[in-house]
This record gives sequence, C-alpha cells and structure tokens, in this order.
Amino acid sequence: MKQIEIKDRKTGKIFRETPPNEWLLKFLFTNPFGALPLHLIFIRKFFSDYAGRKMNEAKSTKRIQKFVSDFNINMNEAELKVSDFKHFNDFFYRKLKPNARPIADGIVSPADGKILAFENIAKTKEFFVKGNKFTIDKFLQDETLANKFKNASLLLIRLAPDDYHRFHFPYAGKASASKLINGAYYSVSPYAVKENFTIFCENKREYSILETEDKGDILISEIGATMVGAIFQTYPADKTVTKGQEKGYFAFGGSSVILLIDADKIKIDADILENTKNGFETTVKMGEKIGV
Repeated sequence: MKQIEIKDRKTGKIFRETPPNEWLLKFLFTNPFGALPLHLIFIRKFFSDYAGRKMNEAKSTKRIQKFVSDFNINMNEAELKVSDFKHFNDFFYRKLKPNARPIADGIVSPADGKILAFENIAKTKEFFVKGNKFTIDKFLQDETLANKFKNASLLLIRLAPDDYHRFHFPYAGKASASKLINGAYYSVSPYAVKENFTIFCENKREYSILETEDKGDILISEIGATMVGAIFQTYPADKTVTKGQEKGYFAFGGSSVILLIDADKIKIDADILENTKNGFETTVKMGEKIGV
C-alpha cells in the first residue's frame, strides 16, 4: 500500500505521516493474515477499554514526555505543563490556552487534523475507489434523517493520536442532544479507511444536529476508533452555542469528526476540494476556515 501522504495547507508541501505502530496497521489491514487478530481482538470493545484503563493509570505519565518529543507537540499551546498531568489520558485530551486557536470567518474546522471534503456524498466513491461506498442510511440509522442529508456535502476530519483531541462547533446555532450509535472499533488510519470507507458506518459514533440561522441544519458526528473507548460531550444540549465553543473530547487513540451540510448552503474551500480530488488529505487546525 502507498505511504500516507498529506498536503500541508500553509506551505503546500506534501509530507509523509508516520502513525504510531505503523507496521501493525499495515499488517492488520493489508495482509490477509491480519484479518483474524483484527476481528477477534483489535476492533472489540474490551481491547479499547483495556487500553483506556492503562492510559488512566498514574504510571502512564512516564509515556508523556517521549510522546511529546517523538511527535514534536507544541506544549506552549497547552494550559498545563508536562509535569502537571495526572495520567496519559489527562495529557491526551489536554486543553489549550484561550487564544491558541483563533476562530476564523465562515464555517470552521471543528478539530485539529487532516481533512477530506466532498461537495456531495455520492462523490466519495471517486476517492475511495477500492473501498465500499459511504452509505448515509447505514451511517445514521435513521431513514428520515438520512433522506434529509442524502445529497449533503461531507467533510471528514481525521485526528491522529498526536493531534489536539478536543472538538468544537464549526458554526453558531442551537445544538441538540447527542445520539449514540454503538459499533465496532476499527482504526480510522488511512491504511484502514482506504480499504473500506464503510468503517465510519460500522464504528461507535455519536451525532447531534446544529440548527443555524443561515446554513440550515448541520450534522456533527464524532467517530470512535481503536483504543478510543469513550467520546465525552461537554456542551449544554438544546442550548445556543457559539462558533468555536468546545463540544467535547476523545479519550486515547485516533478518531474522526464528520460534518454533513446542505450542499446549497456551503462552498467548501477550493484547495481542500482540489487536494481531496488528487488523493491528499489537507492539514487543518480547529477554528480554521474550511468553507463559506
């Protein structure tokens, strides 16, 4: 399989992402012999729960400094110092200083990560040629809601383990309570997703509806993944929220946020669409403009 190549939005340069345990991801998702341990162990809830408990132990703080050094994490943005965290998960879903992520005009990214964008859900097959088609009915498991968003624009933000793992609102409005859909715990690494895009229709996920004044209803969904045992929502349900306000956070592991927006209500930034068309994810930060 090709290496994971991403386009840096600021510099325009293409770089290679090296995820933790890359060899294992390749084995599980690209080697026929990886299928058995994948389905017996790695996508099961007990495995993610076990990993989560280990990351909540006090002795897990020993992992933090090496993780910071290995992935060049800018701790000047964080509210706490490395020595102040109680366990690895405490560091993993760390809060940032108030001005670390300026909130731009337009519709903004809800999280730090790498983004793919499609003007219409039906166009996902143009990127994930080898994988199965994203099915809105299976993803939402709600016929009425699926029909409402069947021709929506889809924006997918993938969070790698070294990213900031709190997610925020991409626009202002009134946010409904979050609905849980239980599922498996597949990795959301490109090694996995390129093989089978329906992972997002199979993994544990939550979604809520953001009612806005001028963009219609925006569906926001958080996707769990391998070693992401929990999705925590911190916002007040059925209340007005502001753009950039914290919505919640993920515990340890990679994960994703999906936005579904009425295609007639958004013009996705051209560089993101072009990069997606050419097979590249684009780096984004929470609060950065991704469309108008």
